[in-house]
Amino acid sequence: MANFFTEITPELKTFIEAQHIFFVATAAADGRINLSPKGLTNTFKIVDKNKVLWLNLTGSGNETAAHVLLNDRMTIMFCSFEGKPLILRLYGTAKVYHERDAAFKNNTHLFPEIPGTRQIIEMKIESVQTSCGYAVPFMDFKEERQQLNAWAEKQGKERIEKYWKEKNTKSIDGLETKIFEN
Repeated sequence: MANFFTEITPELKTFIEAQHIFFVATAAADGRINLSPKGLTNTFKIVDKNKVLWLNLTGSGNETAAHVLLNDRMTIMFCSFEGKPLILRLYGTAKVYHERDAAFKNNTHLFPEIPGTRQIIEMKIESVQTSCGYAVPFMDFKEERQQLNAWAEKQGKERIEKYWKEKNTKSIDGLETKIFEN
């Protein structure tokens, strides 16, 4: 039932672009494995058949950044909750770009301006896997939640950076995220 590809095909690109949520998995050599749901319209971009970018927004932790610094492997998963069943996984290696990085500045134009934007994550895709998704339930998309954007807008840049210092400089396993370091 599973099929592997070396790149994102046009059909798979169409599927990815229709999804409202994706899941990101990373892990350091030791400690917890991180699996995070991500969403919000236009925060995931397919740059080409072997490269994607996604906008990482302020959250309660910063596990992805900490893990990628130590182990750049990443898996991104999409699954169909509507229409034809399908699970799609992207496997590859990732880099984290902060506001201080040229790659961040060079790619911000690809995304909407969202308060609380923390990083841009780049993933080079080594392989793509599809599988049936027959056990994934049907779920209707109602709407995006507005709480994160409203919270970040209310905080403003200065208070968000204070929040990063308090909550986003280390992972839950004590790993550095380098959010403020060159």
